[in-house]
Amino acid sequence: MSWLKEVIGTEKAIIAMCHLQALPGDPGYDRAKGMSWVVDKAREDFLALQEGGVDAVMFSNEFSLPYLTDVRKETVAAMGRIIGELMSEIKIPFGVNALWDGAASLDLAAATGAKFVREIFTGVYASDFGLWNTNYGEVARHREAIGAGEVRLLFNIVPEAARYLAQRDIAQIARTTVFNCKADALCVSGLTAGAETDSQVLAAVKQTVPDTVVIANTGCRADNIAKQLTIADGAVVGTTFKYDGVFENQVDKERVLRFMDVVRKFRESL
Repeated sequence: MSWLKEVIGTEKAIIAMCHLQALPGDPGYDRAKGMSWVVDKAREDFLALQEGGVDAVMFSNEFSLPYLTDVRKETVAAMGRIIGELMSEIKIPFGVNALWDGAASLDLAAATGAKFVREIFTGVYASDFGLWNTNYGEVARHREAIGAGEVRLLFNIVPEAARYLAQRDIAQIARTTVFNCKADALCVSGLTAGAETDSQVLAAVKQTVPDTVVIANTGCRADNIAKQLTIADGAVVGTTFKYDGVFENQVDKERVLRFMDVVRKFRESL
């Protein structure tokens, strides 16, 4: 039994993304509508996901494009306000992801009581956001300093819109990440949000670190989730829950219900 059962309540867990609208300071932030509108949209999406039967939710500043690797204080503050306003309605486990900043994500988790964070904690990349460096040693020490040692860490080892500067095999990356960083989970992604995770890559990672939770991080749909969960221990799901399966749209509760019905049938078959 993995920690997913303990923390989220089930194996083969579905972690749904609650994508927050652009926040103060972001290029896309709508000052006329203000933060109250952002909170309202987050509530609508969250309730559609929760009522649709997902196992857990991860709040992410997905529409803060283009992302920063050193997230600003106003972003963390805005995300904290949103989660705080929803707290009385949250009945399922939740995590947070302040893109792309591991320390900021942990700060948010410590403040809100999030059970897990997902982030790019390791590696050096050439990316759409420039040269992208990480320092997990610093993040790990920050985690202890703020008392967030119980927060589970989901390591995204195939970052979207980026490539390792050194040519490294995915199996090597998985093995050394688990050995050096004691990762709670490894997330394997496609090229962008909504792009299907390569099942062969997913299998290679799971075979390399069989005792570590491995998660399909992007591109899961009702027509491929059973295949992905045959390999992976769980999935992070976002785009397919939106109206018409379009990234920019809001969550469609009926799509969530249909998807989770497929997942339940898959679990029953195990």
